[in-house]
Amino acid sequence: MKPKKYKVNLSTAERNEAEAIIKRGKHSASTTKRANILLNLDENGGKVGSQYAEAGINAALYRKKRVTPAIQPIGTGDVEARIIALACSKPPEGRSRWTLRLLEEKVVELNIVETISDNTIGRLLKKHRLSLT
Repeated sequence: MKPKKYKVNLSTAERNEAEAIIKRGKHSASTTKRANILLNLDENGGKVGSQYAEAGINAALYRKKRVTPAIQPIGTGDVEARIIALACSKPPEGRSRWTLRLLEEKVVELNIVETISDNTIGRLLKKHRLSLT
């Protein structure tokens, strides 16, 4: 076993808080797991111990909130409005209706966005309760 890099000494209040988190069952699984790790740190050590040593018990028990969304949206409401307007317009000559692939090609051709997938267009239309039929 490698030597401990961080030494954790929980105060009585911190130990009580961690034990309460485990007993209540009202916290996420990751929070409960981290509380258990802190209580058993003499045997298990690791990242949670370093977080506690550097930033305190709240940093060790709870996840940090994301600042940015996991996936950036394709564009603003203006882009969505232009795609919806195109989907509601008359289909190309020789076609009875728009398909998602046709919309994808036309959106890129009209420089509404640089790239977009047909799945993204489908989700956008579904979000606004629109159908191509």
